[in-house]
Amino acid sequence: MLETILEMFPDAHLYTLLYDKDKLPSSFEKNFKKASVLNNRLVKNNHRLFIPLMPILAETIKAEDEYDMVISSSAGYGKGIGVKAPFHICYCHTPLRYAWEFDYLGNFKYSPRFFAKIFSPIARYLKNWDKKASERVNIFVANSNYIARKIESYYQRESHVVYPPVDLTKFYPEPDSFKNHGDYYLMVGRFLYYKLFDLGIDVFNKLNKPLKIVGSGPEKRKLEKIAGPNIEFISGISDDELRRVYSNAKAFIFPQIEDFGLVAAEAQACGVPVIAYNAGGAKEIVENNKTGVFFEVQETDSLISAIRSFENMNLDRKYIARRAERFSKKKFKENFLKILKEQGFDFKE
Repeated sequence: MLETILEMFPDAHLYTLLYDKDKLPSSFEKNFKKASVLNNRLVKNNHRLFIPLMPILAETIKAEDEYDMVISSSAGYGKGIGVKAPFHICYCHTPLRYAWEFDYLGNFKYSPRFFAKIFSPIARYLKNWDKKASERVNIFVANSNYIARKIESYYQRESHVVYPPVDLTKFYPEPDSFKNHGDYYLMVGRFLYYKLFDLGIDVFNKLNKPLKIVGSGPEKRKLEKIAGPNIEFISGISDDELRRVYSNAKAFIFPQIEDFGLVAAEAQACGVPVIAYNAGGAKEIVENNKTGVFFEVQETDSLISAIRSFENMNLDRKYIARRAERFSKKKFKENFLKILKEQGFDFKE
């Protein structure tokens, strides 16, 4: 997302709470202007412990230049950074989860119950701050209709919907994968509790079918311990290698509720059917029985039933790849710039 925005505005200055150039493309270096005082190794490796400080420190990041426009890419604090301009457009991935969705605390190492008494007043403070930060935004752009509804509910604001960009020069079907794909299923993403990799592992342990899991994250050890020998973990691969893993998968397993679900869109760009939980952004990506299959309950039996139904289908992988073109980087740029032009800004595409 950020790479795409900087392609559109190559001379833009980049302000952020944290900046780890070792984990980012070198292309960001020329745009990077300033990070907060939190920008040190201790915080980068334990950022959730510093959540109560982030709103205050976001506001302390001040501009070194004058700007006509601020574009924030925000899943929380970005829209509240202290860089000011006459016009602020916020691409909202989600309202701040720690403020509005208490269950998200499951990402901590400890039980949400442990944090309930401690975190409740902090959550109220974050909610008040997030609501006030939303009032500084002129135009909201949501990454899905699902998030647009949250923006309306939490902020009482309307928003435009522009789906995140999939780079179709990186993610496309491999030659012969329409007919000669592999027999394995696939999951991709960060190993966080709400992404339900454990559900996928439980299902494929029971089915004894091959499953590849691409990613890393705090739940890695836990997931590896419960996975059977039919389940393979993959990490640290290039985009080319990931494209091949996508393209040769029998189907992509997507059991979580996501704001959008970029990995599911990437899988479809490679012509791969998606077996998804029928909620969140997946409902805007998957066409049931055409580009994938929905299941209705985030439980083992429901997902197994969907997999068995899928195996009796013959979904058109060429059609799936074509449908994913609506999530292309080109479409994103066109739709985003259209919104700006409607506000009186004249940018070349």
